[in-house]
Amino acid sequence: MLKLEGLSKTYKTGDPALSDVTLSVPKGQILGLIGPSGAGKSTLIRCINRLVEPTSGKVMLGDVNLVGLSKADLRRQRRRIGMIFQEYALVERLTVMENVLSGRLGYVPFWRSFMRKYPAADIQRAYQLLDRVGLLEKADNRADALSGGQRQRVGIARALAQDPELLLVDEPTASLDPKTSRQIMRLLTEICAERGLPAIVNIHDVPLAQQFMQRIVGLRAGRVVFDGTPDQLTESTLTTIYGEEDWHEMRRGDQEQQEAEAEARDRMAALAK
Repeated sequence: MLKLEGLSKTYKTGDPALSDVTLSVPKGQILGLIGPSGAGKSTLIRCINRLVEPTSGKVMLGDVNLVGLSKADLRRQRRRIGMIFQEYALVERLTVMENVLSGRLGYVPFWRSFMRKYPAADIQRAYQLLDRVGLLEKADNRADALSGGQRQRVGIARALAQDPELLLVDEPTASLDPKTSRQIMRLLTEICAERGLPAIVNIHDVPLAQQFMQRIVGLRAGRVVFDGTPDQLTESTLTTIYGEEDWHEMRRGDQEQQEAEAEARDRMAALAK
């Protein structure tokens, strides 16, 4: 289980990014973080694994407080946290398999990673993960030859290669089309259910969050202003999180855009025949 207790982050300029965030994420729960740009969503995720140093508060992963750990201890604890990035963070010139195996860097001696001589068990495990995310046939392809959705699947497999106890996911669908976005979110939710993995997903797409998240936390100006289930996310609550907006029209516009994109893909497929 992950517990955040009074987590705060204030930058050197004096600007607060997070203010007294307290919440817990039990085993197997998928929590979606929503909020306007600058609300602190990415900062919150990065404070958990200390890519950003919190100013105060606790980050409890099980019985360990990640805040205040030495660099060596933090490296060991980060093996317990899988991170999936918006821009994939793959090494483009390496193969898909090599990118997945990089998830084992925290477990193997430097010479093995430098020589790309991973243990046979790690290689076998990487093949299994690629099969799970639907990319087994792409194992020997370079990462820069993949589509955006395929790259995100590689990122998921790499995070799982760590055998993590927690997944942190930063805007996994921001660069993807609506159909691929749903496929990626479905894959993430299935994997978390299979493994009992808790996950925090920073997601900008509210309808997508409502469709796939078990729990939603809304941030505004670094503070938690909503914490509940998707069906509790009313238009009034959305206004509290984002400010005034015609949410009915926005949702209808999103649906119309998705339908238009689907029609365009169908036309292109028909012309290709």
